[in-house]
Amino acid sequence: MRAVVQRASRACVRVDGRVVGAIGCGLVVFLAVGKGDTEKDADYLADKVAGLRIFPDEEEKMNRDVVQARGALLVISQFTLYGDCRRGKRPSFDQAAPPAEAERLYEYFVARLREKGLQVETGVFQAHMEVELVNDGPVTILLDSAKTF
Repeated sequence: MRAVVQRASRACVRVDGRVVGAIGCGLVVFLAVGKGDTEKDADYLADKVAGLRIFPDEEEKMNRDVVQARGALLVISQFTLYGDCRRGKRPSFDQAAPPAEAERLYEYFVARLREKGLQVETGVFQAHMEVELVNDGPVTILLDSAKTF
């Protein structure tokens, strides 16, 4: 499971011109589920995202997590994080999980974050989405559960 996490001062996602999720200060999480991923991968990433200390403290050091920053999360499914461009110029998505399994683990990941008491907004799985965000910093973190176990 892969995630691109961006610290944002605000963000929203639209489907068919309608806002379906929006946050002020917080994290935008682009999440992809790979073949073979399990709840263990989702648990790991949910814990990691919730605890990332990438918000500034009173000394402007990245030392606070999203809860301490009084932030929210906007979680967007993005299978293209598994795009493999090593051969040719058209990405292959062979390592992305099939849609039904990806949606199940995406929803599981969102539920795990909500169980931690976090405010979580989402996009619409498999929809064409327009994501608008103001990356604060900029701060962008790459996470991959396969590189941790």
